[in-house]
Amino acid sequence: MELKNKVALVTGGASGLGGATVERFVSRGAKAAIFDLDQEKGQALADRLGDAAVFCQVNVADDESIAAGIAKVMDIFGAIHICVNCAGRGGGATKTLGRDGRFPMDLFRDIININLVGTFSVLTQAAEKMVDNEITEDGERGVIINTSSIAAYEGQKGQVAYAASKGGLVSLTLPIARDLAYYGIRIVTIAPGVFDTPILAGISDQVKQSLAKGIPNPQRLGDVNEFAALAEHIVNNSYINGETIRLDAALRMS
Repeated sequence: MELKNKVALVTGGASGLGGATVERFVSRGAKAAIFDLDQEKGQALADRLGDAAVFCQVNVADDESIAAGIAKVMDIFGAIHICVNCAGRGGGATKTLGRDGRFPMDLFRDIININLVGTFSVLTQAAEKMVDNEITEDGERGVIINTSSIAAYEGQKGQVAYAASKGGLVSLTLPIARDLAYYGIRIVTIAPGVFDTPILAGISDQVKQSLAKGIPNPQRLGDVNEFAALAEHIVNNSYINGETIRLDAALRMS
């Protein structure tokens, strides 16, 4: 599917992986709907991109908030061709059992609800709109891209909820690809390694350098534009479907 003249919905689109994806897609001639809770950053990005973008303050953990955002996109742009899910939250460093007792169930549910359930709610609501798109020569009506993590495969201590949520995204990729094949909708998941995103804004350069030393090649943190470039390729390459692609410079978490 070509990006030009297509409409892309990007959750977590105000900054980080999502923000870089929004900017890249718009630079290729697409229109973008920025779904994010951060109104200041989201609106600033939309204002900078002009008529090619719209900001929607959306909580991905709330089905009605998602529905309102999608309704706004349809009202302004008239269609949704691409859905990129970058919204999510980290899991902190809470062990299954620790000094303070067992893992808090409210925290576990919150992480699962945002990262896994919220992603599924967004993509299903977006897919409902994609089925009305005119089919392309390659038999496509839409493309969905989810963001997992290498923690889905190598979750570390204290990552039980986060790893479970990201593992769920890997596991649902193939069944959804099979479910949506009839409608001409593809789905692909990206599993990033350690990227230099706003989540790492609170740590020092020394800690970042320490993290980079454990990455084989190239020995540095991932750049958000590398994620956006892969997202663009997934949209353009109609034969990539039902797969999870690691983007991690050969990093395997210990």
